[in-house]
This record gives sequence, structure tokens and C-alpha cells, in this order.
Amino acid sequence: MNTLFEPLPLGDLRLANRVVMAPMTRNRADADGVPNALMAEYYGQRGDAGLIVAEGAWPSAAGQSYCRQPGIATPAHIAGWRRVTDAVHARGGLIVLQIMHGGRIGSHHIKPAGVETVAPSALQAAGEVVTDSAGMQPYDMPRALSTAEVRAVVQEYAQAARNAREAGFDGVELHGTSGYLPMQFLSSGTNVRTDEYGGNAAGRARFAFECLREMAAAIGAGRVGLRLNPGNTYNDTSDENSAATHAELMRQAATLDLAYLHVMRAPTPQLDAFALARQHFGPHLILNDGFEPDNAEAALQDYAGAALSFARHFIGNPDLVERLRAGQPLSRFDRKTLYTPGAAGYTSYARYSAAPATATA
Repeated sequence: MNTLFEPLPLGDLRLANRVVMAPMTRNRADADGVPNALMAEYYGQRGDAGLIVAEGAWPSAAGQSYCRQPGIATPAHIAGWRRVTDAVHARGGLIVLQIMHGGRIGSHHIKPAGVETVAPSALQAAGEVVTDSAGMQPYDMPRALSTAEVRAVVQEYAQAARNAREAGFDGVELHGTSGYLPMQFLSSGTNVRTDEYGGNAAGRARFAFECLREMAAAIGAGRVGLRLNPGNTYNDTSDENSAATHAELMRQAATLDLAYLHVMRAPTPQLDAFALARQHFGPHLILNDGFEPDNAEAALQDYAGAALSFARHFIGNPDLVERLRAGQPLSRFDRKTLYTPGAAGYTSYARYSAAPATATA
């Protein structure tokens, strides 16, 4: 491999290599969303990545989706994340924070008392969520945001970006996938609004675009990225024409001179998300989903990406970059400990030099 380990400029970010750690919810924060020493150790272990995209953090209490999910809304959150960013920077790495408002994906059993679950439209998501206090619970019926409230949430994203920079992050990424708030606005199946944030694809893309625009104004466009997954139906989302809708948002986002678009492979072969992104956003693409050591270098060339992001391989391999560089086998990870509290299955994975690993099945 050669290209994968070359430096890469993305906006104001200067990556030492093109191996990116994708954001992964791990539910290890304290109960109030404050990042802790365990999280600092976890991210610091993986500081050799060209870029770490830290897990989705909520910009306000209404945006919290999961128990033990970190926030970026309070001074305590900022101080907790500072330990994380210091640990990554001590390794010479870069780290951006994914900003994630869950919208209708949430429960009053998770949020503080009196905090509502809100969404573009009053449409309840099918499914259930794990809560520490009441076990499995259905998602709340959300209250539809007023137009003025939508604009206020946009400003929450901008403030979250400022908070992230104060916490030492090198930038931020807008979470636009997986059925969370920006995707709820974007998708015709979850957005039946009649104001400027609804209607056709341009109107439905407005919320995400305004969040990006205000985040860019707050900290600089060269420190802001966007993550999208055309064709995704996770968390009960649907769209009448996902390719066309995502193309509209990509075109709008391309006018902002962002650092990158982090695009996931579409779940159906009929939709080429990477080609869609190249056509409507441009060349600054981080490609994600399903890449392996034996096809990573070819994937960069075949799909014309700037970098590749890995998720599951970074869980069991804190030294993934070195293993890829040296052709070393990868460790398996334990699915049972993906979201459980504590160090097991989180910071407990050894580097290859410390404990030779078995190849991933």
C-alpha cells in the first residue's frame, strides 16, 4: 500500500495518513453525558489515525437519543472532551466531533425530566430503544418543531461547533444519516411540513444546509464536514427518491467549501453513493463501509476517494494504521460489549506488538 499512508489536506485539516476512524456510538460517557477518563484512553489509543471522527454528541438535551451518549452542551461536557482531544493530540493525531441531534429517536426515560422529544413532524418512529431506567421502551411520539424553533435548533448546532473548538477538537462533522434529525428533515417520509423546511427536496434539505452554514460561520468552513448515506432507511426513515434528495443537499453543501463529505456506501446496489457524491459534491470525499485491508488501496483508486474510514476494524485494533501498513492480521471484536459500560471490549484490546491477534473472520 502507498496512497493510504500519504498525507492529505482536507480544508484546514492536515491528515498524516488517509485512514480515518469512523464515528461509532459506544455509550461510555457518564450518565449526564460527560466524557470521562475511559473515553480519553479509548480515543488516545487510536490517535495514529489520520483523522478520528468522534461519536455523535448531542447539542442540547432534546437531542439526546441514548443512555450514556456524550453531549457537547455544557461546560462539564467541554472539560470532559478536552481530556479526549488532549490524548489524541499527544499522539500527533487529529480529531473532529460528530454533532448529532436525535430528533424523534429518543425517549423521555433517557432525557432529563421535562425535556421533550421533537422532530420535523409529529410522526412516531417504529421501534424501541434501550433505557437504563426502564428497559426497552418505544420511541416517544415527537412534537413538531415550529418554524422559529427550527431556526433555534440551527443555532444549537452552531454553538455546539463553538463548544467543540473550545474542547480542543480540530473540527466538527454534521451527522446527516441513520434517521436522526437532519435526515428526518431531508426525508419525505418523515417530513410533511408546509413551511420553508418542508415540501420539495430543496426545502427538506434547508435544515441541514443552514446547520452547515452556521457551523461554518462559527468555526470556519474548512473545519466542518458532513456525513451522508443515500438510500439509508435506518430508524424508520424513507424517501420518495433518496438519490435525488441527497444530490440536492450535496449541491447545496458544495457551495460552502466544506472540509469534506463523509459518504457511506448505499445499502442497495442500484444506488452508487460514491458516484453521486463525486458528481454533486466534488473530490473531497471520505468513503465508508465494508473496506478491508486487501481492498483498501484499490478502493481509493477505484472510487476516487480522498480517504477511507473504518469503523469495526478500529474497535478491536487500536493500532489499525500500523497493522494495515505492516500487513499484520486484525483482531476480532466482541459484539456483546459494543454498548456496555466499562473497559471490557472498549479499551481492553491490545496492540499487535503486545499480543499477536487472530485474523478477523
